[in-house]
Amino acid sequence: MAPADVPPRRSPTVRERMTPMYRAAMAATSPVVRLWGRLEVEGLEHVPGDGPVLIIGNHDSNWDPVAIGIAGLPKRQIRALAKSTLWKTKPLAFVMNGMGQIPVRRGQNDAHALDTAIEELAAGACIGVFPEGTISRGGYLRPRSGAGRLARAVPDATVVCVTVEGTVDIVRFPLRPRIRVAFFPPREGQLGATEEPGDFMVRVVAEIRERAPIAIPGRRKTAEKYRLAQERQAAEAPGAADEVAATDRETASS
Repeated sequence: MAPADVPPRRSPTVRERMTPMYRAAMAATSPVVRLWGRLEVEGLEHVPGDGPVLIIGNHDSNWDPVAIGIAGLPKRQIRALAKSTLWKTKPLAFVMNGMGQIPVRRGQNDAHALDTAIEELAAGACIGVFPEGTISRGGYLRPRSGAGRLARAVPDATVVCVTVEGTVDIVRFPLRPRIRVAFFPPREGQLGATEEPGDFMVRVVAEIRERAPIAIPGRRKTAEKYRLAQERQAAEAPGAADEVAATDRETASS
């Protein structure tokens, strides 16, 4: 859908109403994130209370969208772009639909998902995107341009960066996690008039990763598997040694 075809926002000054399913899902997971995870939130003032908002964050754990959603509860319902395989289970599909999530077919140019996200964003929704496409698993993933294309299609949307840290430790019982979620505007501003969506995402994700370095998820065996996979990849890819060293430092601190 071209920017000129974007439908008008239905009610730009009215705060989007949270769905009952969204509130229920956040309430059910809140004890894990807020209490056990000792959630700390900062920068929530950067999230507008109404109008189109595009939240862009890092992704190291399956708990990231939950932590971000709980952190953003005082302001907005965040409609995340999520992998379509989550809709294969009917009960989970019911929950995802009730939360207003948007399915995306991973590894494909999903024009329908992008059109749906553009329509919702233009109507004043808050859309959450992980440009890295999937959990990092300890390695660098080049940001995808989809979120940048959303920003281009809906120029009225406010882009807000978010970092989430500590979620990889949720499964590492008895280690108690300390989860931190921080919202902030892009350091070099919103998408420029002549800036390519892909370039925009590269600079935004680079800033996010400066604040929240890549972390390896999983318990000991799973984390070790990911670490070894990154070592093998580094050995096959010239110039990747620094990336592996950074990953090893992050593993040691986890």
